[in-house]
Amino acid sequence: MEVTDKKYAMVITTCPSEKEAKEIAQMLLEKKLAACVQLFPINSYYIWKNEINSDNEITLFIKCNHSFYQKIEDAIKAVHSYEVPEIIMLPVIDGFKKYLGWIDEVSGD
Repeated sequence: MEVTDKKYAMVITTCPSEKEAKEIAQMLLEKKLAACVQLFPINSYYIWKNEINSDNEITLFIKCNHSFYQKIEDAIKAVHSYEVPEIIMLPVIDGFKKYLGWIDEVSGD
């Protein structure tokens, strides 16, 4: 399958704490739903229930096969502490072929 067939993706989510982010990362790797999860501290500014808020959060970049999205979403929702967690998928249009091949090697059944 060509990379342009959207075989690969990056799923992004945010967590309120490093502890929760690490738990989600570990779970996704153990279930082989992701090849790599990167955690980044961020400052988020957003509207929630008609109020402007700001919080420190941890963003997770989840590198995966596109076809795993629904399983990843379900796994995150099952353990996430937010009422409405951010869970979005960005398709990978292209990339270093050896890296993308590595995603295939380490994730999935």
